[in-house]
Amino acid sequence: MTTLWFETALLSHGWADRVRVTMVDGRIASVVAGAEPGLDDERHSIAIPGQCNVHSHAFQRGMAGLSEHRGDGSRDDNFWSWREVMYRFLDRLTPEDIEAITAQAYVEMLESGYTRVGEFHYLHNDPAGARYADPAETAGRIAAAADATGIGLTLLPVFYAHSDFGGQPPKQGQRRFLSDLDGFATLLDASRAKLKGDANMGVAPHSLRAVTGEELAVLLEMSPTGPFHIHAAEQVKEVEASIAFSGLRPVEWLLANADVDARWCLVHATHLTEAETDALARSGAVAGLCPITEANLGDGIFPAARFLDAGGAIGTGTDSNILIDVAGELRMIEYSQRLRDRGRNILAVEGVSTGARLFGQTLAGGAQALGITGGIVEGASADIVSLDATHPALCGRKGDLLLDGWIFSGRAGCVDGVWRHGVKVVTGGRHHAAEAISARYRETVRALLSE
Repeated sequence: MTTLWFETALLSHGWADRVRVTMVDGRIASVVAGAEPGLDDERHSIAIPGQCNVHSHAFQRGMAGLSEHRGDGSRDDNFWSWREVMYRFLDRLTPEDIEAITAQAYVEMLESGYTRVGEFHYLHNDPAGARYADPAETAGRIAAAADATGIGLTLLPVFYAHSDFGGQPPKQGQRRFLSDLDGFATLLDASRAKLKGDANMGVAPHSLRAVTGEELAVLLEMSPTGPFHIHAAEQVKEVEASIAFSGLRPVEWLLANADVDARWCLVHATHLTEAETDALARSGAVAGLCPITEANLGDGIFPAARFLDAGGAIGTGTDSNILIDVAGELRMIEYSQRLRDRGRNILAVEGVSTGARLFGQTLAGGAQALGITGGIVEGASADIVSLDATHPALCGRKGDLLLDGWIFSGRAGCVDGVWRHGVKVVTGGRHHAAEAISARYRETVRALLSE
């Protein structure tokens, strides 16, 4: 049993002072507000719940910053040209490389305040496109990286069979992703056996470009309780191709042809009509927003204000891991709305600040998307983040102003400590295994980039 005491903590009903949190076997056994600290309590200033990262391709951390140029001099640089750079990078990766890069990404997630990650894992095959002798070889590397860093893992094995709508044949650059339904069922069983601790698993049809409607129905039967994650409507080109094939937009098609409900997370969902926005909100599904990646790729702006006002659920993901930063993702959601609408505090509501609404909505939606109970509540995993009250962005502030200060002016250094499933993994803003993991990462990336 371990007990923490905080001067102030963000609980499910709001902020409370003088809070004791007792942790037993990785879970929160009790939360008592207005309490005096015990003799052996570890004492800190500010506690907030750890956030869930709903969408990550961890291996892409190794290529961050490698695509910030126009290779052919054309101004037509977008997601599709970035994807070609990504295909070339992943062709080089061994399972050992994947584990080293993933561990570095997970360290950075924990240091920023993410305590669980949904790993949208599609790098299943070897560089030639053949299955490994162990079909879950790379999934095992993901699980090992999660275990080494302590981050909570929701593994989302991805089914990918086609290059475009209508079951078009896959392209050469996609050979490491590919499965058929029988092979994917085997992959799921093998991947599940790799999980440790409180890790869980869902199913991720990559997108309506990569699966047919018939395949989607079979995939959903493989994991009837979810979670189900799928890319949808990230790109205008994707929306146009969907209309050309089926007469419906991607999210429109999903809502009409699949049982989309609270088990689902639609990743990006950037390009929506007002009718789609409202219908997706009513469905109970989570919109998995990755605003830093979406900005980096020039994807577009999600209609967050309308979606939240309609009762929609959102979570945040680091996606390409170009920059891993909880506060940065939340800030980018709001700033994208401000730039579009030319106003301020677009997502604030009466009595709730912008930062508080962003944090609360993504906390709830992120936990839902990864199939867990979130927050500092009895029975939940003890996933807690402490903030440094002496940081210039936080000093002198109370309540929701702490969240606003962290999200909008915090820079680095606001996160002081992180407990994951009751174990302290970050102290003074630094992960306990950061030195060894970063050394392995540096060696790996130097070798990859020297080829």
